[in-house]
Amino acid sequence: MAATLKLEIVTPDAKTFSEDVDMVTLPAVEGEMGIYPQHVPLMTQLSAGEIVVRKGSENFFLAVGEGFVEITGERVSVMTDMAIRAENIDEAKAEEARRRAEARLAEKIDDEEAALVSAALAHSLAQLKVKRRRQR
Repeated sequence: MAATLKLEIVTPDAKTFSEDVDMVTLPAVEGEMGIYPQHVPLMTQLSAGEIVVRKGSENFFLAVGEGFVEITGERVSVMTDMAIRAENIDEAKAEEARRRAEARLAEKIDDEEAALVSAALAHSLAQLKVKRRRQR
């Protein structure tokens, strides 16, 4: 029986995270999921939000965008359009991106642009949530 999981988080730019961990909590479209070694295999959609990674006595926090997750008993593979560790989030930039996206959504724009702006808004809100929660 495996005591750890291999967690891999991949974005279009790079492999953001690849380590053996004890537990992963992630925002799936069905709700928050906690994943331990020997989890039942499944695939699900990832929602924008926070991934919590437990490794030993430490926790790591990442803001993530939408994507997909594949889970096996030994591995969690996350494919997402954004993954940023909490300590690397620039709160001022995320707040400015949120304001720009909200202002743009208030304008008359076509459906395609609205979808892109909504994704940008979700990214900035996820970053702000993770950064502000971890500052307490």
